[in-house]
Amino acid sequence: MCGFTCSITSTFEFRTLDPEGIIFYGDTKNGQDWFVLSLHDGIPEVQIGKANILVSVKGGPKLNDGVWHKLELRSEGKYVVVEINNKVELVVGMESDQTDDVMTGKIRLALGGMLVDQKRLLHPFNPEMDACIRAGIWLNLSTPWEAEPDWKPSPCFPEIKKGSYFPGSGLALFNTSDLPGVETEERGVTIEVYGSWHGTLLSLQSLDFQYILPRDKGKENRALAVELKEESGSSNAADSTKLTLTLLKHSLELNGETALEDESIDFLSRWKEGMSLAFGGVPGESEDSTSSHHLQGCLEKILIQGQDIDLDRASFKHTYISSHSCPANAVNELTES
Repeated sequence: MCGFTCSITSTFEFRTLDPEGIIFYGDTKNGQDWFVLSLHDGIPEVQIGKANILVSVKGGPKLNDGVWHKLELRSEGKYVVVEINNKVELVVGMESDQTDDVMTGKIRLALGGMLVDQKRLLHPFNPEMDACIRAGIWLNLSTPWEAEPDWKPSPCFPEIKKGSYFPGSGLALFNTSDLPGVETEERGVTIEVYGSWHGTLLSLQSLDFQYILPRDKGKENRALAVELKEESGSSNAADSTKLTLTLLKHSLELNGETALEDESIDFLSRWKEGMSLAFGGVPGESEDSTSSHHLQGCLEKILIQGQDIDLDRASFKHTYISSHSCPANAVNELTES
């Protein structure tokens, strides 16, 4: 089987709203020579590593528009060609005395991930990609794809809209020290969430403190909780909900009203030092826990201190969660459930 210097072709259809991540990877010589097609700011980027030479080329139309695009990747001698919607958009060439050898052996392909260390990339990027692929023709592949043991396929929704979709299981976890911080003590830290949902929207935890939103009232000591009114956290109409949680020095405000006050806790210091902030559930609770009510619905936007939060940047994110797309009928699903 030949390497990059022979004529090989793969074609597929691709759809995403995600601006950054890996689409397609291929290599020979067990990863010594490799090829990556990714998106950066929605624009296709090709990176090639061969014989200790690295090449990176970016260009073409933005593909994170939520519609299907036909992609074709092929090698033509010493060139790699990327065709999008039947139009050549990228041509990447490589010429060196070190790259003249004709490679034989096995070609490995991967979708949505890399088989070599990301540190070898010339232009590093966040590899997580929320996308759908269909109608793929992969070289002369006759063996089935192998998936990582903990990977489970997510549904490919007929129509999508922008947002982060939580299907009723799993959560996304951040350390608050990695998130936008306190600007002034008077303004504190503001978390804004837009969307339609029911279940546990978020939870905050440190060693001796827990705040869950929403949850049954009645928890005492440091295990504190707040219950939202039905119309605040669960949408019974097509209109999306906006929820604002503000952390001040000794209190938490929910939609402008004091939800919790404790002079013994400095919430702003804890935010800076690092608390666990989870969207969609409570860390440590099992999926079948009777006290756990994982989030179901579409979070159209998450802002912290006015900055968009990308769930792909979470320290942990369950594979069931779609970071950048929701089914177009997500609100109807909640209304009918």
